[in-house]
Amino acid sequence: MSQLDHSEESAALFRQQLRQATHEVGFFYLVGHGIPQALIDDILEVSRRFFALPEEEKLAIENIHSPQFRGYTRIGRELTHGDVDWREQIDIGEERPAVARGVGIPDYWRLEGPNLWPADFPDLQPTVTCWTTELNALALRLLRTWALALGASEDVFDAAFADHPFSLLKIVRYPGESADVTKQGVGAHRDGGVLTLLLVEPDKGGLQVEHGGEWIDAPSIPGAFIVNIGEMLELATDGYLKATLHRVVSPQVGTDRISIPFFFNPALDATMPRLELDPALRAEARGLSVDPTNSPILETYGDNALRYRLRAHPNVAEIHHADLLG
Repeated sequence: MSQLDHSEESAALFRQQLRQATHEVGFFYLVGHGIPQALIDDILEVSRRFFALPEEEKLAIENIHSPQFRGYTRIGRELTHGDVDWREQIDIGEERPAVARGVGIPDYWRLEGPNLWPADFPDLQPTVTCWTTELNALALRLLRTWALALGASEDVFDAAFADHPFSLLKIVRYPGESADVTKQGVGAHRDGGVLTLLLVEPDKGGLQVEHGGEWIDAPSIPGAFIVNIGEMLELATDGYLKATLHRVVSPQVGTDRISIPFFFNPALDATMPRLELDPALRAEARGLSVDPTNSPILETYGDNALRYRLRAHPNVAEIHHADLLG
């Protein structure tokens, strides 16, 4: 899909396509997005160089050192639905001071805080900062387009993001592990935020989307983002928009894959507004997805985000948040 910024006629067509794709499938390809190809090339090149760093430099910023679950995760140290994901990655969030714990301070504020940056790799931070600035703006444009497509005011979601959006960037490397049998790169899950903009190296596969009870391959397209919505947008529309199950299978032995998902999330203390849909759309709303391992979807975004982090990184949780376990 493209036509994010064109004539009113083409913009109206884009809104219709956007609503239909995310009602029926939950995923689509976005081109014509305005992100410079030079910046796309830069983030992929810097990502490759990060993973080529000596192991001790990456482990110096391992996420066990971060109460905010930021920094480097070595292969096999993240779980999805209790199963091991076979990837290495660095998690980078909004750069802010940590929030002091205390009586009356919600636990989810523990996620607010600084990032961990490699000491001897100065190229990473400025490239990531430029990337996240561009993608925050693109994601907000998309979200406003969704609002119009659903018959709401363009700014209906703005308040949830205005002061303290909690966007998160993952830079991921999947080493080749699949041979005769495919191995799990990331287990089946739905994203917990609002929307995801995914950049994958050109001509690389691995992402699969559930549709009609089957897994469908979603290979990368040069210059395009793969976009999907998360549970908070499903919540806002009572299931009219669909947060779709997806997974990643490991590349073949002897290859690897760089994947850079950007998760556009509201402030930790935000609740998403419930939209008053047109009756015709309301009749097609399916209610919320049922996931016995991750129910219910909570109203406040931070409550969901903290729950996901504690489950995905039990080693970090045991070090920094033992009082929240059990």
